[in-house]
Amino acid sequence: MGSQNEIYQLHNPALDNYNLLLQETLFHNANGYIGVRSAFEEGYPEGYQSLRGQYINGFYDMTEMEPPERLFGLIDEKQVMLNVRDTQSVKLFIDDEEFSLFTGTVRSYRRWVDTAEGVTGRQVHWISPLGKEVEITIIRMASFTQLPLFTIDYQVKLLNQPAVVMFQSGHNGMVLNHYDPLEPSRAEQVLYLNPAESELMGDASYITSITTESGLSVCTAVVNFLEGEEQRQIFAGNYEITDQISRTGEVQETVRLIKYAVFCDSIRYGNCREAAALEMDNARLLPIEELYRRQADFMADYWDRCLVEIEGDYDSSLAVRYSMFQLLQAVGKDIYCNVPAKGLSGERDEGHYCWDTEMYIQPFFTVTDPAYTRTLLEFRYRTLSSAIENARLLGHKAGALYPWRTIMGRECSGYFPAGAAQYHINGDIAYSIIAYYLATGDLDFLSCKGAEIIWQTARIWMDAGHYFKGQFHINTVTGPDEYSCLVNNNYYTNLLAQYHLEWAAKLYELLKGTECPAIGRIGLHEEEVAGFREASRAMFLPYDDELKINPQDDSFLSKPRMDLASIHKDDYPLMLSYHPVHLYRHQICKQPDTILAHFILEDGQPEPVMLNSYLYYEKITTHDSSLSSSIFSIMAARLGLCEKALGYFELSAQVDLNDRFRTTIHGINAANLGGIYMAVVYGFGGLRLKESGLHLRPRLPEKWQSYRFKICYQNTRIAVAVEKYRATLTRESGAAVNLYIEGVEYRLEDRLVVSRRRP
Repeated sequence: MGSQNEIYQLHNPALDNYNLLLQETLFHNANGYIGVRSAFEEGYPEGYQSLRGQYINGFYDMTEMEPPERLFGLIDEKQVMLNVRDTQSVKLFIDDEEFSLFTGTVRSYRRWVDTAEGVTGRQVHWISPLGKEVEITIIRMASFTQLPLFTIDYQVKLLNQPAVVMFQSGHNGMVLNHYDPLEPSRAEQVLYLNPAESELMGDASYITSITTESGLSVCTAVVNFLEGEEQRQIFAGNYEITDQISRTGEVQETVRLIKYAVFCDSIRYGNCREAAALEMDNARLLPIEELYRRQADFMADYWDRCLVEIEGDYDSSLAVRYSMFQLLQAVGKDIYCNVPAKGLSGERDEGHYCWDTEMYIQPFFTVTDPAYTRTLLEFRYRTLSSAIENARLLGHKAGALYPWRTIMGRECSGYFPAGAAQYHINGDIAYSIIAYYLATGDLDFLSCKGAEIIWQTARIWMDAGHYFKGQFHINTVTGPDEYSCLVNNNYYTNLLAQYHLEWAAKLYELLKGTECPAIGRIGLHEEEVAGFREASRAMFLPYDDELKINPQDDSFLSKPRMDLASIHKDDYPLMLSYHPVHLYRHQICKQPDTILAHFILEDGQPEPVMLNSYLYYEKITTHDSSLSSSIFSIMAARLGLCEKALGYFELSAQVDLNDRFRTTIHGINAANLGGIYMAVVYGFGGLRLKESGLHLRPRLPEKWQSYRFKICYQNTRIAVAVEKYRATLTRESGAAVNLYIEGVEYRLEDRLVVSRRRP
């Protein structure tokens, strides 16, 4: 097997406005706590747009949201992730000539993401208009070992003559969130963050700000260090601080500026100003080379746990590696946050957390580094009280209903047919808790927190559903497919509710004899659990005898189909070209719904029904969502359609790196990043977590020579290698485990080789 691709890079990337915005996303730096879009330190010339921004995961303000009608329960306020300040500005002057990629002569230019070192870079060989030749290398890092820290390492090598090298390093407290008048969720530009105090303490600058409505505060601190500094002046005014620092450099000498920036907020720190000072002191104790070494060690450990390599398909291998790096950058590292839909790479979707985390992102961490999954679930437990309040708002007298979009726990979705009506969010969260338990056996989390979430959310099914002719029906909900809203008996929702209720009863039997505090705290009793069990058994699951498929809902097959062949390509995505009601009246799918149900709960139907359903829905799915093609890839692999699976996988791999939906300028599509990983490990690898154990069903597309990946199951680290005629499993650490390959049980002691046939 060849060496793993470690660097994603572009040589001489385009400098038009669209590509600059795209690169701001693709080369952003984040660590799950802070995120910094990769705008040029020096800025762009007049006439160019930038979505320059720096963010803190879970830090927010409230803003009004005018509902279209004044009806009970429609939200009139939401949370918004904030652009917290600008610490990335650095202007460079060579003997008073200002550096810009848009002036002089650019001999060569490249940008890269180094996934082994955990940094991004930009390097330019530049000749100024007056002939001064320099090589500029800029390394940026959001530290994984000191989460509030972001650094810029700015190196200028003088190639043909000595010169005075001057840096103007900025710390700007007067920034706003970006405003797009065409974005329907924002009616106007709002000042969310108000500068309160600006200080200079020695060579460090501090800006403390307070949100307008939520009462939160944030402090950013900046220190600049220039090796061999000769002159320095600091200019401060109107909450904008500029540190002008310079020295003379000789020919072939490198002049190096290190810029340290830290971010601390009042959600995590009692006094964010004091915390920022402490974090800055800690950062400055170590030379930048030591910070890089710690970052590289962190990354080496990460890649050892979650390695995926594909032999014979360079582009796919690179896309998977890039995706897993971005997932690490996006995932929240504490219980105060989760995974924003765009990670920490942009403001689109306003930093909200959705079902994407549970169904697309946690499946990656659950089988590679489950501690991250536990932290994400801790966030859901922390916001359980808000989910209980949300349930009351929607008319439920008991139980908890999680919001469709949120930051701090309250609903942020203003369009309830495709928002609050997606009750499957409860099942998604329960499913992810069960998957975590099956992968880890973590009974402590289940007993103290996880089971309580499952029981409280299970109560909603009992109130939202009802018995009709001996079967349990759930009406007026929306499934994953947002082109069919407010339907009765959505197959995905009902199947997931059945699984959810079954496990709610199982967990009660497992924990009732233990010291599980939730049972008494929420008043759970035998009669209620019996109701869970009976509703699960009686759950109505739509099935069509003639087509031998699972209809998406009760009325779906009675609707006419839209003629996709007659729709012009410029009319996609359809939600921007057709009124929602028009779409709701047709057999048309934005993304997998029933197909997703068959993936996550494949034992719910026999394989012929899953195959028939797959072929049926494939014809009417537009894939207008970035969440779509990875699931079609996974199910194609499961059903033996290996080359079709590869085609869908390659579409997923193109979503951000090739900006397939023309939306990546606003931020990465975090759920699709998880989908890319799942398409390899859950799709071609056939991984499933079931009550019976770990299951694998390896497939190998014709284009690939082989692939391998590592997973963690019940604290045992397993390396899986899939080749043309065999699959090899190696126990790298932990105890021996039983597992299933193609449904046959094996015991993995040290090394296991299983013959296989293509596909």
